[in-house]
Amino acid sequence: MADERFTVTPERYALVARFALVMFTLIVVTGVAVRVTGSGLGCPTWPKCTQTSLYTELNTHGVIEFGNRMLTSIVGLAAAAAFIGAFRRRPYRRDLMLLGALLPLGVIAQIVLGGFTVLFDLAPGFVMSHFMLSMLILVGCVVLDWRAHREPEELAAPGGEDRVLTRTSWGLFALGAVTIFAGTAATAAGPHTGGTGTDDLVPRLVFKGADTLNWVISQHARLATLLGLVAVGLWIVGRRRGVTREARVPLTRLCWLLAAQGVIGAVQYWLELPAEIVWVHASLAAATWVAIVWTLVAAGGLRAWPVLAPRTDLRSGRGLSARSSR
Repeated sequence: MADERFTVTPERYALVARFALVMFTLIVVTGVAVRVTGSGLGCPTWPKCTQTSLYTELNTHGVIEFGNRMLTSIVGLAAAAAFIGAFRRRPYRRDLMLLGALLPLGVIAQIVLGGFTVLFDLAPGFVMSHFMLSMLILVGCVVLDWRAHREPEELAAPGGEDRVLTRTSWGLFALGAVTIFAGTAATAAGPHTGGTGTDDLVPRLVFKGADTLNWVISQHARLATLLGLVAVGLWIVGRRRGVTREARVPLTRLCWLLAAQGVIGAVQYWLELPAEIVWVHASLAAATWVAIVWTLVAAGGLRAWPVLAPRTDLRSGRGLSARSSR
């Protein structure tokens, strides 16, 4: 009876996985807010907020940074629920357990890296690494969510994806990662260093001297344009080849997101990088990355990985998946 009481159904676990994805995306949005409002050193030390207190002083920038740290606690709970829930899910699936384990590990890594980021006064390399680690964790979140909403029979069925779309989706994924990295470099070279609100002098990327910002923005814009063209081209190819709606939907949403990002990026450049628009642009980057990963997964980009084969546990009496029963 006690064992049954703590059993997690597939439907409930799917909700847990979706909640984790939402929370990990939201923490990126609030993290960007910390940077563009100049609140990165609103809590100037770590793990305490100040030298004498775990809590923030009553000022705007302290509240923003402290609030982001507190949200990390909720994200940590979501990560723990995804991991523990995978053990209690019936039928048990090893793929969900392995993916669920990545989330708490990601939270721990982010906490440590965030601490170094504060201790080293928001050095550009640490800030960029902090954001890119978030993108890496989101890969695990999307894959977990996608697989948690599907039964082993669906995941094991061969021939369910178009090979051309699958291979080109990997190229889209790689190009998207490079484009986002260039975006983090553009932010690191720009005026929103994260310390302006607290009057802290934070170093910027200056590897090309005074021209660094314009150079990095130009490279980011070229990459983003190429990414948009590849996404549209992939959508056209997928439609002509008659791929499934499940594979087309994330690609369609990605195209719309990239179109919006192009407009917002141009506007923020013309208006000389106002903080509010930079926040929207960087926040939508997280949504765009989710759509890129979703496109890859829906195209079958990870189905062939043996480690993610959705095996079940015979010793627990939970039955066999379609693949393991053959």
